[in-house]
Amino acid sequence: MTSTGSGILDRALPWALGSAVFVLCAGSASGWAGVATTVPAPVALAVAAASAGATVAARRSMWPVTVVAAVAYVWLAMWPPAVVASYYAGLHLGRRQALWLYAAGASAAWALGGVVSWLSGGHRALAMGSSPNVLILGGALVGLPLVAGLWSRARRQVLDTMREQAEQLLREQVLRAEQARAQERARIAREMHDVVAHRVSLMVLHAGALEVGAPDERTAQAAALISDVGREALHNLREVLGVLRAPEASRDPQPTLADLDRLLEQSRALGLVVNRRDEGPARPLGHSAERTAYRVVQEALTNVHKHARGAETDVVVRYLPADLEVLIRNATSPAGEGFPGSGWGLVGLRERVELLGGTLEAGQHGGGFQVLARIPAA
Repeated sequence: MTSTGSGILDRALPWALGSAVFVLCAGSASGWAGVATTVPAPVALAVAAASAGATVAARRSMWPVTVVAAVAYVWLAMWPPAVVASYYAGLHLGRRQALWLYAAGASAAWALGGVVSWLSGGHRALAMGSSPNVLILGGALVGLPLVAGLWSRARRQVLDTMREQAEQLLREQVLRAEQARAQERARIAREMHDVVAHRVSLMVLHAGALEVGAPDERTAQAAALISDVGREALHNLREVLGVLRAPEASRDPQPTLADLDRLLEQSRALGLVVNRRDEGPARPLGHSAERTAYRVVQEALTNVHKHARGAETDVVVRYLPADLEVLIRNATSPAGEGFPGSGWGLVGLRERVELLGGTLEAGQHGGGFQVLARIPAA
């Protein structure tokens, strides 16, 4: 059952119970649900209505229905309010002393009702005034509801305790998971710092040395470009390490489509022929979509550098009504290869794209290789 349905049921239940009490009290006064009384019908209906109203309010306070139950039973032998009052007494009276006081008061009122019934004579005296009937009715109409209320309260306490224990276990489990995640992030950060950052730093140093001692201008330019790319890689690596060590740490803005031309220029400087074409009216997109599109192009160009150097590559950015489509396609390389080494790079990209609700396809195309990503624009 949904929370909405449960809320409606909780609100409707007191009114349904009050209606049932009114009907039973009216029937008790008329004789078909108990013992007929000699009071006028309007008086009996007024007492029945008061019993129903006190029943509706019993969730907030049990004392109105308790008082009405005592008066109705002693005066008119109306028993339904007594059942309701005894149940709510067991449900709400938590202290043992209060329960004993209620039991003593209910017993006294029930005994007084038996005396009044015996003095009234007739069928009422026979049904509700004899000692055996007083004891039996008292046990059935007061004792059993009181026990049912106590059982309901105990069950509710047990369920609350179990719920609290479950919530505590869940909090502890989340805390342990967070601690394990933090430890794993710290371990990965140490490994990346000790291994990857060290080797990239060495690459930058060697590139700088090569730039200084280059025999010609072209070699010096290539070494300078390698050095710049290496420094940028170190900067990005430091950002990643900062995120791993402190997820709340502030980071520089992530690259978007506005940075795509700079990425393509770096590939052209390394000797790759890259053509860019935009289709459709350009418009601002969500940061996640643009960042993911940039990473798709970056990973595809990285694979071209590794597996298809010298192959002319086309980068197409299509602005569709609801999506952004990025296509990276290269012709056959001089060695006859595409860039089949998709490996973990394209696998990670596919997961990144699918997290945004998009798709990524990669495979052979016309003797070369292509990557096609469709990313929701929102």
